[in-house]
Amino acid sequence: MVIDAHQHFWRFNPIRDGWITDEMAAIRRDFLPGDLEPELEACGVDATIAVQADQSEAETEFLLRLAEGNRRIAGVVGWVDLRSPEVERRLEHFSRYKKFRGVRHVAQAEADDRFLVRPDFMRGVRKLKEFGLAYDILIYPRQLPAAIELIEKLPEQKFVVDHLAKPEIKANKVEPWAALIREIAANPNVYCKLSGMVTEADWKKWKPADFEPYLDVVFDAFGVKRLLFGSDWPVCLVAASYHQIKNIVELRAEVCTPRAKSAIFGDNAVSFYSLANGQPKQGTGLFA
Repeated sequence: MVIDAHQHFWRFNPIRDGWITDEMAAIRRDFLPGDLEPELEACGVDATIAVQADQSEAETEFLLRLAEGNRRIAGVVGWVDLRSPEVERRLEHFSRYKKFRGVRHVAQAEADDRFLVRPDFMRGVRKLKEFGLAYDILIYPRQLPAAIELIEKLPEQKFVVDHLAKPEIKANKVEPWAALIREIAANPNVYCKLSGMVTEADWKKWKPADFEPYLDVVFDAFGVKRLLFGSDWPVCLVAASYHQIKNIVELRAEVCTPRAKSAIFGDNAVSFYSLANGQPKQGTGLFA
């Protein structure tokens, strides 16, 4: 089973979605399951993890409603205000949905590089384990020290680093990102998504070789058992097609064993997000 561990859906709102600039005109529209279906079929992808793009409970409800009616959506990573005194009650509410599998905060947009280790935020992250939920870490390299501190304080919580922590690929800058990635990967409760690379490269002139130094680092640091393929569709469309995104990871995985490829392209996502207890729906190859 092939799983895309990171993609988005939205009904475009120019005010709410102000981060989608004029330069990103290709994605200034609605993107719904019907738009993704042909891409999944063409690229041999069975299911996906739908990840929040807006920081609101309305967004979480929207994704969960889509998931309820679509067998392709194996899980949802939503948003809940982890700083709220009501966080436990809200997590309990959303956990009634069987496809609610994780939480994400757009920490990359926080002015405070140590946002992840603020006491009120850490208190919320600490609650996730009670509900069997993972936490997606969305940050820039400068925020990796705080992420490392958070992870080391919560060794039993499952974490995944989105988009390799957004290294400066366009600038061909590897350090200090690489050293920090190796440090964060030393924690066995942390995984990494092979996603979001093309949007950190030169959108018009990137080539597969641009990503090799960064892929080499994460393959070496995390190993094939803690890496997850993710498309970051439709954000990726500003720089590449779905097929091109998948091909970047496939090229790097050519040297891997069939078992390792299966792990990267699906098995690790099943394990990390506890998708339907790892059991596909009988007779379909897809999750119930």
